[in-house]
Amino acid sequence: MNTPLIEFKDVTKRFGNRTILDRASLQIFEDQVTTIIGKSGEGKSVMLKHIIGLLQPDEGRVLYRGKPFDKMNSKEWYDYMGQISYMFQNNALFDSLTVFDNVALPLRETKSLGKQQIRQKVMARLEQTELAHVANKHPSELSGGMQKRTALARALVTDPKIVLFDELTTGQDPIRRNAILGMIAGYKKKFGFTAVLISHDIPDVFFISNRILALYNKKIVFQGTPEELEGFDHPFYDEIIHSIERLEDELTGLFSKRQFKVRYQTDLVRNNDHDTYVAVVFTLDDFDRITENLGYTATQQGIRTMGSYINKHFGAVGGFSARRSINQFGTLLPFSDLDEAERILIDFKKDFRENGLMHIEAAAKSANPTVDCFEFSILAGMAQGKPNLELESVMEFAEYKQKPIARFQCDLN
Repeated sequence: MNTPLIEFKDVTKRFGNRTILDRASLQIFEDQVTTIIGKSGEGKSVMLKHIIGLLQPDEGRVLYRGKPFDKMNSKEWYDYMGQISYMFQNNALFDSLTVFDNVALPLRETKSLGKQQIRQKVMARLEQTELAHVANKHPSELSGGMQKRTALARALVTDPKIVLFDELTTGQDPIRRNAILGMIAGYKKKFGFTAVLISHDIPDVFFISNRILALYNKKIVFQGTPEELEGFDHPFYDEIIHSIERLEDELTGLFSKRQFKVRYQTDLVRNNDHDTYVAVVFTLDDFDRITENLGYTATQQGIRTMGSYINKHFGAVGGFSARRSINQFGTLLPFSDLDEAERILIDFKKDFRENGLMHIEAAAKSANPTVDCFEFSILAGMAQGKPNLELESVMEFAEYKQKPIARFQCDLN
């Protein structure tokens, strides 16, 4: 693996007699979304403060591209700090300043740029974050989503290579929480920064994360992908994941991925090996373009609607479903075959076209009154399996067989 972008080596941090970090080691890699999870008050924010130099270890070292912070000269440190931006939990916008001036503040404070250069950079970021039309408004005049985008535009205006996000989604409802996470993932892809998040929102944050770091008992006890975390045999998993991850995905009302697998084991694997089931994989296609046209909140409402209609038709006959990724669902129909699944799919498509689409239209119009129309496709693929086959292989085959089952285009005027 490549040299880590940022690395902690046996970092210990104490405040008085209280030890917050005890020989904690971690690795953060370039161009990834890395999320730090753990109990409240265990030192996650302390880690972020070490990354931006607000705190120094009592023991151990923090390194950037293999070089310890304490070995950097002043120019190297200045160059490193110039690549980092920080987005606060409560946005930290100044109510007395306009949106434009809030976003311009880091350039005025840290860059030697002329007035016209600052204006060009600020307006470019406001246009990219769909805020140019509110540049002269104050934060109190904006919706919560616009305030969050303003804070993100300010964090990105200096063209940072690393952006740190501290509990941005705490206290948000499922739609807004997933919209914020989708916004981070979308702008990370657009601007190409490395993202480091602190979040309690499991499993939602897993859908945008490349890498998970688990802080437990003052140490990092796990580093790996969200999928690898599912097989992590450690007290952390029982105490943190079980206590935080709900039986259902709050956004869609469907099972979490973990509960989906438990249900599979209970309903199928422990019964007759000769029984068959059908796996169906649904995908909301061209997700990035949909988000660009409708906005993050309306897109998440669309995902919720899609999940509810999948559950309505397949759950009614004993099927169970979970989100596989931010825009994909997996469904299992126990003791079934492809013919039965096809009949249910036809009913689903008809019902969604006649009724489900209205909910997405309403959400799109509410979120963005200026949008004229939008279009999107739903893909679906099916595969028949038996309990003696690996579940994920059957799901992957269903995904491979996906084809458009419905294309929607509508005029919102």
